[in-house]
This record gives sequence, structure tokens and C-alpha cells, in this order.
Amino acid sequence: MTTATARLCLAPVHLEASAKEHSAPRFQIISSIGSLKRFEGLRCHGATARAQPARVTVVQRRLKGTVSATATSADAPAAVSSSFIGVKTEEEMMDAITKEAARFRLPERVVLGMRDFYHSYANAVASSGIENAEQLSLQIMSTVFDVIMGQIMKPHAFESHHLAVREPFDYYAFGQNYVRPLINYSKSFIGNVKIFDEIQANLDAGHNVILMTNHQTEADPGVIALMLESSHPRLATSITYVAGDRVVFDPFCMPFSLGRNLLCVHSKKHLNDEPELAEQKRAENRRTLKVMGKLFKEGGNFVWIAPSGGRDRISPDSNYVPPAAFDSSAVGLMRRLTSESGVPSHLHPTALYSYDIMPPPRTLEKELGEKRVIGFHGVAFSVGEEIDFDAVTAGIEDRREAQEKYSDALFASVVEQYDLLVQAVQEKGLDASTDKVKLEQTWL
Repeated sequence: MTTATARLCLAPVHLEASAKEHSAPRFQIISSIGSLKRFEGLRCHGATARAQPARVTVVQRRLKGTVSATATSADAPAAVSSSFIGVKTEEEMMDAITKEAARFRLPERVVLGMRDFYHSYANAVASSGIENAEQLSLQIMSTVFDVIMGQIMKPHAFESHHLAVREPFDYYAFGQNYVRPLINYSKSFIGNVKIFDEIQANLDAGHNVILMTNHQTEADPGVIALMLESSHPRLATSITYVAGDRVVFDPFCMPFSLGRNLLCVHSKKHLNDEPELAEQKRAENRRTLKVMGKLFKEGGNFVWIAPSGGRDRISPDSNYVPPAAFDSSAVGLMRRLTSESGVPSHLHPTALYSYDIMPPPRTLEKELGEKRVIGFHGVAFSVGEEIDFDAVTAGIEDRREAQEKYSDALFASVVEQYDLLVQAVQEKGLDASTDKVKLEQTWL
């Protein structure tokens, strides 16, 4: 089948909503050709159902008029393009980008971003020493660009609670395959495997588990899943990430977001970027909190949240990347929602070191298409013991003071774990282990 005659079809997608119930069928438009067959899960079934339009969200408003004239509802297809099928050389890749730029009248910033994205990724994979690095980079990035162009043609509008799309195109496997070549596994570590055992047992018992963590790169969900997949594959796929604006409206991020379970919020840092949308953003945040509260009442939910509200940034005075301070109100909100659920819930301080595989810009950026600098590097992920709120705040009567004290205790544990992870990756390896954090390499 040629690109010109590629058949688009509707295929029902049944996704698990929770341990207790299933979602209604959803529908994806997919292309049944070419590079999509590189990944498992591509199946095209004839169907006649039609997606129903949903309310216009902030994400849709932001996408409309930028690179696409239309936006889809959350029930509409997560589009996949076929523009980069057959690309076999770097020259052909650059030509394909040029043609797509003209076809969609892409802003120059986005075009340059795509070129830099490819070169940075290819250089990172080449530096790993892996065999056939150039062919691997071309294969992966041609699929990445196909999916990005699909989002430019028909951007997916994420609802408050997004469930990972695994069929008919497996966006989870797609994201894992993209991140995997960037990790130097010989210099990567997972900390406190036994606590992850306890987390899985608590989830199996119907408890909620919340990871209170720092956040470093766009690739963090992939890094976390890859660190867990050898020892705890169910944790790797069941985690739900609290995701901010850029994750669900930037076409460079959206394809990877489609493969994750998400609770979508608008970060306080960007709430007033567009004053005319501020109130709608607040309303959508309230809707997400309502959904989150319902999930916690159901139980058995595994949630990742960065209470800082954004990625860690490098210190301007050194090469150290400190974890961004926690917002105590975000910590307090998670405590309140879990406490009101009536279901046993566990909040764990968690640390992640992934900065060098995809460092963010040194300052916050509002524009679409931030430059992506990618590297091949070791990473590390660790979880700490649950911190008891009553023990930490004993004798404190003021609610806000108690909230601050508890938030500080969680953050102190994150920083302690994080500094150990940095030492392990950069110098000490497994010898960086302490009584509080035992490092392992479960993939060896």
C-alpha cells in the first residue's frame, strides 16, 4: 500500500479505567501502513462509530490557530501521520522536515526545533556505542516525527483523566522505545526495591500510593518506567502522572503523553500566561481535583506528583541541579484528598536523577517548541519510607504550620535521596548505598 492510498480506519479502544470498572469504548484514527508496524499493538479493524464533540478546553483553544485549524475531542482519534515513511538517511530526514514545514506552514521555530531534535537524538544514540546507531535513530525518529505530525494535523484534546492509549497503536511502547537508547544502564540505579515491593502489595490490597517527587525532564515518565520494568513491571505501567500544560498541548510532547496515564492540571506558574484563559484553567483544575478525589475513593491508585510544580533547573552559580522546593499547598492538597477518601493511603518521598539525558531550558519558557538537548547518560530513581504526618507534626496546632512542617520533611528526604543518586551516577556507583537507600541494578 502506498502513502497516497493509505487507508484510515476507526478502531475501538477498550482501556481499563480502574481496578473496579472499565471505560466506555474510545476510538482512534490510525494509518495502517509503513513505519507504524515497527511497534507492537498496531491493529486496524473496520468500524463505523463516530466520535462526539466535547467541550472546548484550554488545550484546544491554545492549539487552534497555531499549527492546526481544528482540534479533536478527547474521544476523537489520536492521529498518526505517514509523512516520514521510508526515510533511510539523514538527508532524506531533513528533506521530509522541509516538505512538511511547507505543507503545514510551520513556524520557523518549530522547524528548527525538529532539525535540532533529530540531530541531538542521533548524536546521543551514537555516543552510546550501540551497533547500527544511525539506523536505529532514523527508525525511531521517523516514527516520532510521524506521530508529531499526526498531532499537528489532528491534536488530541486531553481530558482531566487520560488513560494510556495501548491499542491500536501502542503509545506506551513507543515512548519506552524512544527513551531506552538514551540510558546508560551500567551507570543507572534503582533505590530501595523492597519499598517498591511494599508499594505493590499496598496497591494490590486496594490502598492508594502517592509518590511525592522532584521532576527533571520531559522523559521522566519513560525513565521511571524503564527503571521499574525489570523488578516491578505492573508499577511501571499502572502509575498515573499529574501533568502540566506543556505536556498536553506541545505537539513535541503530546505523542509521549498519549502513552501515559495522566491527571491533567494547569500549573500555577503558567496560570496567568493568558489572562483571558485564567478562569477556565481554574475551572479545569477544579474538575481534575474532583476526578482525583473520586479515584482515591475507589482505591488502588498509584499517583506521581511533583509538588514543586515544574522541572528542576540548574544553579546559575554551579553545575549542580538542586531539586526544586515543594509547594506546601500541593502537599497539603494531596493529604486532604487522600484523608477524605476513606481508603488507606501512603505518601512516599521519591527522588529522580535524569537531568543529563534531556535538560530543560535554564529559564521557564512559554513559547511552543523549546529546544531539546538530548544526551546518553546514567539515571537513577529511589523511593523513601512513608513519612508519618502525626509523628512529624506532633505538638503543632496551627494547620498551616503543620502542613509546612510535613512538606519540609518530605522534601528533606527527597534531597537526601537525590544527592546520593547523583553521587552514584557520577562517581561512586553501588558504593553510594547507605542504610536508608540501598541501590541496585535489577536489569543486570
